[in-house]
Amino acid sequence: MAKNFIVLYGRNSIRERLKADPASVKKVFLRDNLNVSQIEELIKENNIPSERVSSERLTSMRPAKVKDLQGVLARVNRFKYAPFDELVRKSNKARKNIIFLDRISDPHNLGVIIRIAACFGDFAIVIPKFNSCEVNETVLHVASGGDNYCPICMVPNISNAIVRAKEQGYCIMGTLVGDEAADIDKIDIPSPVGLVLGSEGAGIKQGIKRHLDLKARIPMKGADLSFNVSIACAIFCHEISKKRGERG
Repeated sequence: MAKNFIVLYGRNSIRERLKADPASVKKVFLRDNLNVSQIEELIKENNIPSERVSSERLTSMRPAKVKDLQGVLARVNRFKYAPFDELVRKSNKARKNIIFLDRISDPHNLGVIIRIAACFGDFAIVIPKFNSCEVNETVLHVASGGDNYCPICMVPNISNAIVRAKEQGYCIMGTLVGDEAADIDKIDIPSPVGLVLGSEGAGIKQGIKRHLDLKARIPMKGADLSFNVSIACAIFCHEISKKRGERG
C-alpha cells in the first residue's frame, strides 16, 4: 500500500507549507536544540503535532540521497495536482499564463521552475504524466515553498492540453533556437499565453511545434552555448510579465 504522506524537508519548504496550507501538515520533527522560532510559532498557531528528536533519528527519517535536512522534517499529505480544465476555463481577469513543460526529467530543474513561477506570481505549470519528472520530495525541497503559490497540473498528453488551451483563447509560444524563432524582446506577446519549454537535449517535440502560434528565442551575443532550461524559463517569464504589465 502506498504511503498517504510524503516527507517535506528544509526550513523554507516547511515554513511556507505551514503558512499556506497547514492542514496538509501531519507532524513536524525538529532536531534537539534547534532554534527555528518562526516555524515553532506556526506549529503552535495551527495546533500541529511536533516532536524534538536527536540528529541520528532525524537522519534515519530522511529521504534517500538527501544530505542536509536543515534540522527539520515534516510529514505532509501527498502532492495534489490542480485540475487542468478548471485552470483554462477561468475568467479572463483570473487567468494565469501557463508554462507547458515537455519532457523535463530533472527534479532540480522542475523545482527551480516552480519557484520561478511562484515568484512572478502569474503563472501555472503543466507537466505530462509520462516521460517527465513528477512533483516529488526533491522537487518540493528545491521549490522552497513555491508549490504553495503556483498551480501545477499533470495531464496525460501535453499536445492535447495545448489544443485545449488554444480553444479557450490561449496563444501558444514555443521556445526555440535559430532563424525560425524571433527574439523574445521584439515579440508582441498576447495574454493569456502558454509558454512551451522543451527538454535541454531534444527541445520541443515536432508534434507540439505544429501547435505553436509564436516561436521565440533568447537573444545571445556571447559564447555559442545555451541556457539551462530553468534559467531560460526565468528570462521568458520576465518578458511575459513585463509586457502584461505594460498593457495594464
